[in-house]
Amino acid sequence: MKNRMIWRVALPFLVLFMISLIGLGLYLAQVMKNRTMTGTRVAMLVQARTLADQASAIMAEGNWNDLQELAERYAGLSGERVTFILPDGRVAADSDEDPIGMDNHANRPEVQDALSGQEATSIRISNTLFMNLLYAAAPVNYQENRIGVARIALPLKELESDLRAVNRTILGATLLTLLAAMVIALLLAQWMTAPIRALSNVVENGLQQPNPFLQRKDEIGELGRAFEKLKREQEQQIRELSAEREKLEAVLTHMTDGVLLVDQDGNVHLINPAAGRLFGIEPSDALGKSLIEVTRHHTFVELWRKCRVTGEPQTSTLETIPGHLIVQGTASVLGSTIPGGILLVFVDLTRIRKLEVVRRDFFSNVSHELRTPLASLKVIVETLQEGGLEDIPTARRFLEKMDIEIDNLIQMVREILELNRVESGRVPLNQQKVSPRVLVESAVGRMQPQAERAGINIVVDYQDPLSDVEVDANRIEQVLINLIHNAIKFTAPGGKITIRVRQVSGMVEFTIEDTGAGIREEDLPRIFERFYKIDPSRAGGGTGLGLSIARHTVEAHGGRIWAESEYQKGSRFLFVLPAVVM
Repeated sequence: MKNRMIWRVALPFLVLFMISLIGLGLYLAQVMKNRTMTGTRVAMLVQARTLADQASAIMAEGNWNDLQELAERYAGLSGERVTFILPDGRVAADSDEDPIGMDNHANRPEVQDALSGQEATSIRISNTLFMNLLYAAAPVNYQENRIGVARIALPLKELESDLRAVNRTILGATLLTLLAAMVIALLLAQWMTAPIRALSNVVENGLQQPNPFLQRKDEIGELGRAFEKLKREQEQQIRELSAEREKLEAVLTHMTDGVLLVDQDGNVHLINPAAGRLFGIEPSDALGKSLIEVTRHHTFVELWRKCRVTGEPQTSTLETIPGHLIVQGTASVLGSTIPGGILLVFVDLTRIRKLEVVRRDFFSNVSHELRTPLASLKVIVETLQEGGLEDIPTARRFLEKMDIEIDNLIQMVREILELNRVESGRVPLNQQKVSPRVLVESAVGRMQPQAERAGINIVVDYQDPLSDVEVDANRIEQVLINLIHNAIKFTAPGGKITIRVRQVSGMVEFTIEDTGAGIREEDLPRIFERFYKIDPSRAGGGTGLGLSIARHTVEAHGGRIWAESEYQKGSRFLFVLPAVVM
């Protein structure tokens, strides 16, 4: 409110007028006080003089009773205290007190002046009434002899009460005048500032608001036209900047690479959502913070520092902890565009590195898996060529072994093709409602003979109630068979395999738990990759594709599969499938 122009215009006038009125009021109050006191003194001196003339003959005759009667009669008429004093200071008569018991008044200033022949007044506290009184004294003369003093006294509280009433009247008049002046000043200021306020509304409300001042010929009209031109130019600039800003925000928001803009002091001025996700921080919380607070990696801070010192683009790659992400950071100087600013771009290479590892392992595993059967076939062929064909039993045994190796190659090719079809989503799923019990019992029935030959006990635990699942029964049964087969293969004779089925949060959970060798912690994240084998599995045969096929099959049904293990104590493979809502 205090910053509005209407107050800036009206307030100086109000302050000046208020100071003037207060000064005038104080002056009038003082003048009224002085005039009242002066008039009261003159009136009391006239009364004292009149009283002295009336008491002259009585005091000359020494008739003190008549003098006392005069004092009391005059005091009753005027309401003032009347005292007659002899030249030696003794009180001859008093309207309020017994003269005999009163002090000698020879030292009273007004009495001394009156005894010297002058009429006098004074203000002081009465020794008998203990209040401020205004005294007026006149000499009492008889035949040119001074025979005493006539004195009257008026309590000042009555006079002061009258003065306060006058002051209140002056104060009331001052306040009313000030209020009227305030209203007039505000109305005047409002009238003066109304065009400026209206022009401000036009500027604030944009082009849609009509400008009523364009046709005016005075200074307000010139100001309105200047504002209109400036407003149009600024709105055009704002539209252009907004469009560019929206484009930039759209690009930064949808970029998969993280972007940071850092000033010369190392504080972050811009961050896109990808960078926030990469470093685990909300973009709004990162603004204004230092680079080390946002990235929490000294390598990137050193990258920024080196780029700032050299002025050349810098690149660095590191693995973040936690998260174990492979991040490549590139720092570039923005130059004159943003003086001192450095743009940092972060690329998440984790997936690329993992794909490189998977590709390398794929070729390594395929080479490994193909080398053994091909080498075996090569040996068999060479043996037969060197005379093995003449030995019929040997030739028949070698041909049977060739048939086995060829079957392994065919199985590997079939599983590779199957995995490729599942991963690409080209496998049609013949889904239908089926009970989890039916799936488990069918898979256990097929694997039970193999478990008995291996000396392993299979236990099934159903935790009712269980809902049906809508799945391709053959493919989910194959998943269970693969998991049970792996459990049998890595469990020593006398061990146990436990299969549990339960319903959890709208999903049916299948658990295959064994008491076998277990899986090392570093192998767990990769066991569902294609061709990935832990060392013990090398001796057990297999292509290394079963778990990968199982994972893609479960995920194609809207489920999830994972493994838990404690090395040398056994493993648990779990997968969940959506339950059918009844």
